[in-house]
Amino acid sequence: MCINGVYLNPRDKRRFSVFAKHVGRGINRFNMIEEGDRILIAVSGGKDSLALAAALAERRKWVPIKYSLSAMQIEWREFPLKDGERRAIDRYFESLRIPLYRVKAKIFPDSYEKEFNCYICSRNRKRIIFSEAEKFGIKKIALGHHMDDIVETTLINLLFRGEFSTMMPVQEFFGGRMKIIRPMCEVKEGEIDRIATILKLPVVPVRCPKMGINERNFIRSIIREIERKNKRVKENIYQAPWNIKKEYLPLYLNEE
Repeated sequence: MCINGVYLNPRDKRRFSVFAKHVGRGINRFNMIEEGDRILIAVSGGKDSLALAAALAERRKWVPIKYSLSAMQIEWREFPLKDGERRAIDRYFESLRIPLYRVKAKIFPDSYEKEFNCYICSRNRKRIIFSEAEKFGIKKIALGHHMDDIVETTLINLLFRGEFSTMMPVQEFFGGRMKIIRPMCEVKEGEIDRIATILKLPVVPVRCPKMGINERNFIRSIIREIERKNKRVKENIYQAPWNIKKEYLPLYLNEE
């Protein structure tokens, strides 16, 4: 097996196959991919979206359904890719036989006058992705979020927003006309880190004005501390939305 010009030895080949199967576990649990689906992979240049692309490409070889893949990368004009980074990512997707194209855009819309924050960046990115997917008639967009991202989002919403909500593995938009899927929802970040090393993924360094000072980094430190007492804290938080005790939540008190 050769990915990204890297010939995998038997041990690393098994590790990658296990990773692809773990991705498949989330896909199958939430019925994310069906026969004939056209899926657009949103590529950030980070290890997560690059690893996801490899897993989805690998699964096409042995799953009993056919689906097509394409990839799109948003290149912020304020934080452009270097020529070498651009070429490395292009070669990577060529090795996976996934067509990739880029959209250049401003991270700060001309009309935006407020202080920049992560929510605005995320919303702007989704707006561009939806617009591009609609141009090509694609209804499913695959994002590289993993279990750690979902757990962190759950705690951020609880501690900073005062709400019980999470990042859903499958999320519908525009009345179901378009869906976001998160195939790595049941994969921990540590496993992705190992795959990134094995495949020598052409990861682009994070260039973010809020890097290191956002809420997510603070939440990660809390989770690491709790893990000293309970190694399954991530799995427990991840599973909690599917393990609702209705009698202990006011939303359900008036239900019969």
